Amino acid sequence: MSANNRQFSLALEALAELNTKTSSPLPKPIPAAPTLSEVLTELGPLPREALFLGVAPDGLPVLLNLHDPVPGPMLIVADPGTGKTQFLQTIAHAVTKTHEPDDVQFGVITAHEDEWQSMEAAHHLVGIFPSQHTAAQDFLLSLASWAHSNKNTRQSVLLLVDDIESAASLDFDALQNLRWLLLRGPARRVWPIITMNANRYGQVLSWLQFFRTRIFGRVMNESVAVAVGGDEASALDSLQPGIQFSLRENGSWLRFWLPSL
Repeated sequence: MSANNRQFSLALEALAELNTKTSSPLPKPIPAAPTLSEVLTELGPLPREALFLGVAPDGLPVLLNLHDPVPGPMLIVADPGTGKTQFLQTIAHAVTKTHEPDDVQFGVITAHEDEWQSMEAAHHLVGIFPSQHTAAQDFLLSLASWAHSNKNTRQSVLLLVDDIESAASLDFDALQNLRWLLLRGPARRVWPIITMNANRYGQVLSWLQFFRTRIFGRVMNESVAVAVGGDEASALDSLQPGIQFSLRENGSWLRFWLPSL
């Protein structure tokens, strides 16, 4: 791991410790996170089936195996304004730097198209679809049809949905396609990766059952964290917003960091 990566990880660990001591002096500013390009250069070539998610404290990458459907769709849960969209964008940017379009593509459903303007020229992009527009419904239909008939063992498609609550307001047919993709998509190389505002989880309770893999950003309300993440989902209020996330792996919690874009 480079000196910059070590400095970043150690600084965040020190800040997390300071946050637990109310009498401690204010910490020094966190050094800027290494850029995604710097991190990927440092890591070197990734396996063709690997989707980059972030960097663990030891400097190793946190990866999703796109050829293994077991993890299923991913739900990214956090308070408003704490980095959920940035997480999706980090994944998308990493795809453009680590994969050929013939291997991995992605489409985005969002209520805020302007936040994705930086991706419009990406060759890996299928499209950016407003969540309240028929284009989003058409995209889900075409994606489900592609997955039903997919016999190409090489290509994967990421379905990036920014805010499950807005997607839940789609028409009946679109919702049926989305449910099918959540149930069967990863086995057909379609990977739904969807965000959710933690404080709105009560509005989408029926959707939570579809997500075996849940990644958390900062959640200040402990009862909400436990409701969505289980009894052991504690200390999520100490995660650094926009930088630090946590997921459960083999019975324990793994915290990891997002590079800057």
